[in-house]
Amino acid sequence: MLHASSMTHTIGVERRMGVVVAGSGWRQCPMVERPSTVVLVLLVFSGIAACGGGERPHVGDLQRDREPAGKVVPAEGPATPAPGDNGSGGDLGGSSAAGAPDDSAGGAQEDTGGARGVPMGMQGGAETDSARAPGAPPRDDRTPGDDGPPLDDEERLDDEILAGPDVSVQQDAAEFTLSNGIITARISKTSGNLRSLHYMGRQIVRGGYWSHDTRGGVGVETRVTIDPQTTGGDRAEVSVKGISGGNKLGFGPGAEEGGDLATDIEIRYSITRGLSGLYTYSVFEHLPEHGDGMMAEARFVAGLVETFDWITVDADRNRHYPAVLPDEDKYVFTAVQSKNLAYGFSSTADDIGFWFVNPTVEYLSGGPTKPEFLCHRNTDAAAAPVVLNYWRSSHYGGASVTVSAGEHWTKVIGPFLLYANEGADPQAMWDDARERARTETRKWPYGWVSGVDYPTALQRSRVFGTLELDDPLAPGEAGFSGELAVGLAHPPYEAPSALGGTREIDWQLNAKHYQFWTTETDGSGRFSIPGVRPGRYTLYAFADGVLGEYERADITVEAGTDLDLGELHWTPVRHGRQLWDIGVANRTGAEFKNGDRYFEPDVQLAYPDLFPEDVNFRIGESDYREDWYFQHIPHGTGEVVAYRGVVGEGAATPFTVSFALPSAPRGTATLRLAIAGTEARGIGVYVNGTAVGPVVAGVADGVITRHQVQGLWYERSVEFDASLMRQGDNTLVLNVPAGSLNAGVIYDYVRLELAD
Repeated sequence: MLHASSMTHTIGVERRMGVVVAGSGWRQCPMVERPSTVVLVLLVFSGIAACGGGERPHVGDLQRDREPAGKVVPAEGPATPAPGDNGSGGDLGGSSAAGAPDDSAGGAQEDTGGARGVPMGMQGGAETDSARAPGAPPRDDRTPGDDGPPLDDEERLDDEILAGPDVSVQQDAAEFTLSNGIITARISKTSGNLRSLHYMGRQIVRGGYWSHDTRGGVGVETRVTIDPQTTGGDRAEVSVKGISGGNKLGFGPGAEEGGDLATDIEIRYSITRGLSGLYTYSVFEHLPEHGDGMMAEARFVAGLVETFDWITVDADRNRHYPAVLPDEDKYVFTAVQSKNLAYGFSSTADDIGFWFVNPTVEYLSGGPTKPEFLCHRNTDAAAAPVVLNYWRSSHYGGASVTVSAGEHWTKVIGPFLLYANEGADPQAMWDDARERARTETRKWPYGWVSGVDYPTALQRSRVFGTLELDDPLAPGEAGFSGELAVGLAHPPYEAPSALGGTREIDWQLNAKHYQFWTTETDGSGRFSIPGVRPGRYTLYAFADGVLGEYERADITVEAGTDLDLGELHWTPVRHGRQLWDIGVANRTGAEFKNGDRYFEPDVQLAYPDLFPEDVNFRIGESDYREDWYFQHIPHGTGEVVAYRGVVGEGAATPFTVSFALPSAPRGTATLRLAIAGTEARGIGVYVNGTAVGPVVAGVADGVITRHQVQGLWYERSVEFDASLMRQGDNTLVLNVPAGSLNAGVIYDYVRLELAD
């Protein structure tokens, strides 16, 4: 089905065939024929006929006056180095330095605030010509959050070349310039930074940078890695590589003044015929002769021009966002990365949009539950719009990349797409960007990436099986009733901590290695994880309504060989029969009162008004959606202060659970607390007035100060003599001590069990 809109959509028809649709009143253009490529073009921009004419240029018009295929030509005259190329500088969105060209990057590092603290862009591997293993389920590679049907094999894209003029590469001593007639990008040969990005002749990105760029080593190598002459003008790619030589490269937040990590860094940019976007990716390689180190925050950031005044993070943060605003805390714009593969800004004045599109999150950190910055306005006077792709941060518990002397480590971050479009309104442009994300996921892994540690589709594998839930103590019929997440991640290991000592790095904290996840919602327990790199993994699974996590170690994935794990039996941990529970085990507190408002900075201040006598929850009568607050915080008043959360002190806050028992119990009772985020030191636990705790809380992850509903998930259990309970009415109290209004916890789920 073809969807007409005011933008360009790409829908796979068959291998190396694409369809471009735009606007209303569209008509078919002549088919364009090239060797090995068949393209059907349907073009119209909002009432302007395609295939030529119109008041503004569009893709169809760019077919005229084509340059000879695949030109690599010198630029016209030397380019002035962008101010950001000479140092970290300040805000990307700031005005250009005096004398700098208008399209130079206006500065460098974007501010990240001062919080220390620390989830499913499911891997969407590309279909290959190799047969699936016997009994393998049909491929079901959905983009997270997409309501469309599963993708059939016939819909997959090996490649996608649209109509348009040949791509070109220009270069001089200072920079590369890539263009396909829609997108023009200038790249510094010194740093690998993006100096500017133009869409249809208009600058939309002032500058972009990888926090770990190519400066600081013993040399920089530049080259054209995909010559458009060899692709018939379909694609071009350039590379800027910094050679460490033992020196530290990288100047992200938290890095030392002399650099962050001794690693070679190669930054690439790729452009494709007819696509209104630019791919970028970064390759890290720590050689055995390099010293040890711990990576600071790492991301790619694009600073946009002033016309972008509408922010789109997710469905809840999709609104007008002008530069002149009260002192708004940028942390209100964090979201789970895996659920939001396309995000960015649009312009209500010019009807254009700019988006980051991740085809997968295999190269990001923290797995399927990781919240992170996606976009916001900068924190200086210019308040420029910025879009970010974090793959390692300290937010919400953070993630770890540590390397040892003598270790050979490499990781490829991306490729992901910097995508530009236009449309009738911000929603239409976001819808198009999400459709673009779906298309990019279908193409992953990209067939055009070569020369780096990036296995092709034929070298990757599909891992599949069926999880059988065996939970005889579950009340009612056991089974998967919600979302089931299954993933492959590096086995847990010990690594140095920034706070001293070591800590265990599990999938929630891992940024050093790749992860591969999928979600299923049909209740069958069947799963299929495509596009897995060869290696040794631990298989993990968690599911809505199931407390705990399945784990199976020593999964070996061989190159190009699908792996059938068969039936896997998951027996969730229980300490006895369930007496009662509160909430839903789903690794977030979103289902509790005001959990859907977590990103509003003053939501904490609503607690005393909604619960003047604190939470009193009656099992069998109360509703956790209304009668249990999503934050368990000290009871008090305060004020909102940007980047510090709510400032104020409060009294100790009891959450009281009342329940009745038909008879006096015997044996051992176990209170199980699933915690989705922490800033409290601990939680007191009392049964009928007798202390049975306290619960020692986990590492503070800033989840309340930084306006989130989930951070690092973990479980705590408290065992006590069941004789403390009695026939008839009982109370169990969870108490957060007095202190800062941010010093609380967010519960995922609470359950009381009895072994009698």
